[in-house]
Amino acid sequence: DFKIGDKVVTTYNYGPTVAKPYFWPVVTLGENRVTRDWPMLQDSSEAKDHKHQKSIWFCHGDVIPEGIELKQKTKGVTGVDFWSEETNFGKIVCVKVGKIEGKASTASVSTMNEWRTADGVKILDETRSFTLETAGNGYLIKMSTTLVASVCPITFGDTKEGSFGVRIRDSVTEKEKKGGILTNASGKQTEKDVWGIESPWCDYSGPCDKGTAGITIIADSANALKSCWHSRGYGLMAANPFGREKAGFPDRKGNKELVKLPKDGVLKLSFGLYIHDGSAIEAKVKEVAGK
Repeated sequence: DFKIGDKVVTTYNYGPTVAKPYFWPVVTLGENRVTRDWPMLQDSSEAKDHKHQKSIWFCHGDVIPEGIELKQKTKGVTGVDFWSEETNFGKIVCVKVGKIEGKASTASVSTMNEWRTADGVKILDETRSFTLETAGNGYLIKMSTTLVASVCPITFGDTKEGSFGVRIRDSVTEKEKKGGILTNASGKQTEKDVWGIESPWCDYSGPCDKGTAGITIIADSANALKSCWHSRGYGLMAANPFGREKAGFPDRKGNKELVKLPKDGVLKLSFGLYIHDGSAIEAKVKEVAGK
């Protein structure tokens, strides 16, 4: 559990039955639940689609272990599918959780994960670290990941299905037409104008039980790979640093250069999650994301 004062604002879920770790529930300081409760709560009245989109997560939809024969594969995926959770999907297994370090204004923890094929064969090692701190109209969760190709060379496939994602609650979505809206760093809004566009951040805000609230995903400016956005009106918002021309992203048209790691190669990425009350303007997303 992650707490601010005596309130649990989110929980990091992992375990043997979990396909990939995820944050849920996610609650603002104003007590708005901003991510979808289904399928974690089966009796939720929310849309029952895309069961793999569990609140907040990190993965990729096509991870290719060069030189390893895959006995089980997801249809249409060259390597291992860590995204869909439909058939023959891979799992990201948390194998170690470090000591939680707490200070007056921050808390941090590091975890160790193994990315495994549908057959249970490890193809990647990952160190994933989180830091929680208050910011603006809410709080900021900073995530850094270090992916190590410890077993074999790795290629990250060209797919839109990735990578650091949020599934917002139904009332916030553009689809519901209650005022929910996607906004990126250039001021572009709605799925039509933010999907597949490179941007340092993207925000999804709209009406919740106790007023307007939202989430911003921030791609660290120090990342070697810039992110395009797989963001949809039905509630998905995801930063994808791996998608290229086949993903269909307008800002990657003509780019066929896949992200590759040699054996023992390392890839480091960092992202932020700004969980806030108020609209993107009221929450001063631009200022928080720029820090």
